[in-house]
Amino acid sequence: MHADPDEYAEAVLDAVELIPPGCVMSYGDVAELVGRGGPRQVGRVMSLYGGGVPWWRVIRADGSPPKCHEGRAHEHYRAEGTPLRPDGRRVDMTRARWPGPSQHDPAGPAGS
Repeated sequence: MHADPDEYAEAVLDAVELIPPGCVMSYGDVAELVGRGGPRQVGRVMSLYGGGVPWWRVIRADGSPPKCHEGRAHEHYRAEGTPLRPDGRRVDMTRARWPGPSQHDPAGPAGS
């Protein structure tokens, strides 16, 4: 059993909860939004505490879903209408990347 999330972990989880359906952020994007840490630190938080937030919306910068959860992530992407690349394996980061709360277009990802 893991200890309760610390302040940084809570900040990461709060940031992830802001990502709208059909949009994604990379691990690095989340770290930038939180204002500290980096992709690895965000990944660690997500691996320990991410089950209660929309974890499938935090992905690798190349559009790949979280390792070992690809199938479940793709179910969520289909349900939310998240834009995928032509190969169907990765999210189309150009269309699905959420720029953050101050720049959010309520219409969702570009092209939807």
